[in-house]
Amino acid sequence: MKNKGYWALTIVVLGLLIFACKSPEKKDNSLSEKLDAYLKAEATYHRFNGNVLIAENGKILFQKSYGLSNFDSHQLLNDSTVFELASVSKQFTATAILMLKDEGKLSLSDSLRNFFPELPYQGITIYQMLTHTSGLPDYEEAMSIKWDHKKIAFNNDIISFFAKEKPAALFKPGAKWLYSNTAYAILASIVEKVSGEPFPTFLSKRIFTPLSMSRTRIYNTRRSLKDTIPNYAYGFLYNDSTKKYQMPDSMPGMDFVYYLDGIFGDGVVNSTTADLLKWDRSVKTHRLLSETSQAEMLKGQALMDTANNWYYGFGVGIQKTDSGDIIAHSGGWPGYVTYLARNVVKDQTYIVLSNNASNSPAISNALMDIVNGKEIVLAYEHKAIELDSNALKVFVGKYQGKQRFQIEQKAGKLFFVSANGEKQEIKPESNTRFFFAKQPYMLLDFELDTQKKLKKVTLINHGKKSDVKFSDE
Repeated sequence: MKNKGYWALTIVVLGLLIFACKSPEKKDNSLSEKLDAYLKAEATYHRFNGNVLIAENGKILFQKSYGLSNFDSHQLLNDSTVFELASVSKQFTATAILMLKDEGKLSLSDSLRNFFPELPYQGITIYQMLTHTSGLPDYEEAMSIKWDHKKIAFNNDIISFFAKEKPAALFKPGAKWLYSNTAYAILASIVEKVSGEPFPTFLSKRIFTPLSMSRTRIYNTRRSLKDTIPNYAYGFLYNDSTKKYQMPDSMPGMDFVYYLDGIFGDGVVNSTTADLLKWDRSVKTHRLLSETSQAEMLKGQALMDTANNWYYGFGVGIQKTDSGDIIAHSGGWPGYVTYLARNVVKDQTYIVLSNNASNSPAISNALMDIVNGKEIVLAYEHKAIELDSNALKVFVGKYQGKQRFQIEQKAGKLFFVSANGEKQEIKPESNTRFFFAKQPYMLLDFELDTQKKLKKVTLINHGKKSDVKFSDE
């Protein structure tokens, strides 16, 4: 189903220390070459297709396009190509709510039923909707069952549908954190009710135009109203059976891209890397909001990932690190994976937009490592070798990285088993390096001591290295 927010983002501290002894010109050239080499390898071996922009203190360090905006017409991407942002859009919805709060037109403690009394959900506040602690049911799941898939749904249809069908709340408001597209869609409807303007008009007049984001707009009418945007990155998915890319409209199980086409607030802001840098600068300088409201937006309001110290603010995620906060959000929609992050201390901005679902937070994290001078592994072609059962046995056991996993041996093969029980084969390409059969952008490097016991384990995801702990219990 619709997935406008990918989480479990691992973000590292950024820097440029490795280049400190070089002249600025040489530093910039060397950095650009390293970033370009990495992304070209990802494009060659892992099908990366998209636009990338990296900036420091608002100055662009790197900006480049890789691949096609349309796999049917073979039109190339360029710096001004517009992408669907998916859940990166949520920060614009949150900002619209906070602008109305600053104007005294609503309060974050206001009840949802103040605005839509026909809804059956008691005790839910705007604050809880902003922070994904509302417990509202998932409109995508509910409408997949009881909505006419030949009819395009709009935001008012969610309100009417919930008022009629009354799907149960998922939990008591404020009881826990659970990502909610429903909450942000309804927040957009609250903006419309309070402001008296259509949500796309409000964002255009109050956010995009003042910030000179000329290539940015709400855009969910390609299917319903046959509206088009020049130089647009159409979302494509790879079809394993045909070995070709195609738009999701014609793929089985993807009809929700049609019948949910009219929904906004949880996604469907469309923009460019350059416009997103303008947005990032406005957030840093609280140009649109009061200083207090902007600070609250970027504050960790609700804990969502204890292991990686991630919190959710208003429309953005915040990771607490020893070197300060990382502000980030990602998004996903069939064909699109997007990412916008800023290291607050370094004031470095990372924007990666993909229109063939080839992006990953791991790619952005690898770019951060390159800027920081850390070693990464460039993508390459893998070739499996044979290892006997005794050679494989040493790798069997339990491991703890960012997530727990196990390695099992069966019928002369090794299998990676994730914490949720998903299993896939890992194939040896050397005595100590294995690649994932279904995800060849992931590798496991094992270092053995002289007694052939495990000394060190490294997980490599899209080139980014992270240490893993081994337990033989």
